Amino acid sequence: MTDTKAGARRPRLYLAGPEVFLPNALAVGQAKAALCRSAGFEGVFPVDQSLDLSGLDARGIARRIFDSDEAMMRSCDAILANLTPFRGVSMDSGTAYEIGFMRALGKPVFGYTNASLGYRRRAKLYRQTGRLPYDGDHEEVQIEDLGLAENLMVEMAVAGPGELPRADSAENRIAGLEAFERALQSAREHFFQDASPGGAGDSRE
Repeated sequence: MTDTKAGARRPRLYLAGPEVFLPNALAVGQAKAALCRSAGFEGVFPVDQSLDLSGLDARGIARRIFDSDEAMMRSCDAILANLTPFRGVSMDSGTAYEIGFMRALGKPVFGYTNASLGYRRRAKLYRQTGRLPYDGDHEEVQIEDLGLAENLMVEMAVAGPGELPRADSAENRIAGLEAFERALQSAREHFFQDASPGGAGDSRE
């Protein structure tokens, strides 16, 4: 156990990870917070039962949760993130966003994974079998149902009005340009006064 001086403020750790989707998320967060207290920290777990989501549509709910989590991160001194693979080869995408957010704020980033297999081996295994024994997802884990294309922390961070541009580019899945061009138009509308497609805009010449 690490003691803190009487009256001293404990450093606040934002506890990021896909545990928020577990059916026992609150209990997991409480267990982590207890370990943090014993180590001299205040653990901040982003599951707030008191968050008022009444009267909001799906996108409004996503925005409220996003704003709350970003405010929570700003109030913390560092992040401690769970990088265990979740629904694929890599870590939870919302947690990845939160790591980047805290890094951009200049705050320390700490992390861990419960998968001993390295990324390359996981990726090759997934390519060969289409599944991973290390994936933390299972039937009882919540799936966000907010009508979004991505984890809410990722999509709500994307600038531009309305929904994320989507295109079903089956023949050119990664390098397709249809949705890219719509996203580019959102950037024009943000930066240039004349943002009509093909408009002069601000050429910066």
